[in-house]
Amino acid sequence: MTSMTPLEKAAQRSRHLLPSVAIALLACFGLSACTAPEAPSPEATTEARTVPPLPTIPPLPDNGDIAPGTYLVTSFKEDFEITVPDGWVSEEGDGLLKDDPDHPDDLGVFVGWWPALYVPRDACAWEGALVEVNSSAKAFVDAMTAQTSTASTPPVEVMVGNYSGVEFDHSVEGDVDFKGCDRDKFCIHSEFSNECSRWYSTQTERETYRVVNLNGQRAMFWVVQFHESINPELIREARAVFDSIVFKVRQVTS
Repeated sequence: MTSMTPLEKAAQRSRHLLPSVAIALLACFGLSACTAPEAPSPEATTEARTVPPLPTIPPLPDNGDIAPGTYLVTSFKEDFEITVPDGWVSEEGDGLLKDDPDHPDDLGVFVGWWPALYVPRDACAWEGALVEVNSSAKAFVDAMTAQTSTASTPPVEVMVGNYSGVEFDHSVEGDVDFKGCDRDKFCIHSEFSNECSRWYSTQTERETYRVVNLNGQRAMFWVVQFHESINPELIREARAVFDSIVFKVRQVTS
């Protein structure tokens, strides 16, 4: 066999390689996978990573008629939300009131949460006898359920969001004549040591308290029915507002 010169060997290798190269090129022309993908633009990357803002909740107005909705209240160590339907009025930012349309001259229902730092031992003989209670939930519950001239139901355990607490009903015991009480007031509790800030206006007034333990600090709420003849629908509505209270920190609008 005649040996091939170096030039002939190079030509032979070229003939073997050319068909493979041609096939590869044709495949690349037919398939987009052979083309390197384009890098996303900075604008597209930024848009994809944008997180929508958390929903905001407005603070409860201090006074006046309020629109239906959910509001944030900052009265305690932890903020809480409360949801109200139409027709409610804010009372100094620490309570909500709604009148009974069937009794326009009388108070209807109320949901409140202002501080109660003093509790009288006797709701009728309270002047000069308002006893300071410490900041725990237990101290307030013990003082209220031991109060004379009033009656309380046994406290039952409840949860408000992630916080534990108790709930009990409170009302006038027996046939007390308010005119015979100090300053004609039937005092339940107070923010002050020398004046009553929460008293009953009628003998048929009744309320439910919910007292919550915020990691050793007390938060308390109550829902009031001012007289027996309140429209039952309004009572249920007040209870729904009371039950809507939940501790849940969220962003507040300015």
